[in-house]
Amino acid sequence: MAALPKVGRFMFAIPMAVFGMLHFMNAGMMAGMVPGFVPGGVLWVYLTGIALIAAAAAIAFNKHASLAAQLLGVMLVIFALTIHLVGVMGAADDMAMAASMAALLKDTALAGGAFVLSGALSGGGSAEA
Repeated sequence: MAALPKVGRFMFAIPMAVFGMLHFMNAGMMAGMVPGFVPGGVLWVYLTGIALIAAAAAIAFNKHASLAAQLLGVMLVIFALTIHLVGVMGAADDMAMAASMAALLKDTALAGGAFVLSGALSGGGSAEA
């Protein structure tokens, strides 16, 4: 049981690293998801990829992990509100609405997990293993 917090950190960090790599592999396609009021398109996709990989490394190797988890949670909430919620509200059909809702719920759940992990890593729990 003592190993579970360490395993959990890695289980949370690995998908974040993969998401970060996917931002580099699919930057052109993802640039269309950047809200129109934000200039820079593909630059933000690359910066997001870097942020996801950096957060994953910090969490996995437990270096400034609490701060990394807090910042990751904030970033995911911003994505949920500015990309996915907008997608849900403006969906052209049920399939697009369902896809946007799934992404909204995924990012909301991951943000919540990041905030819980941050609290555990800052001394409020046992994820320090």
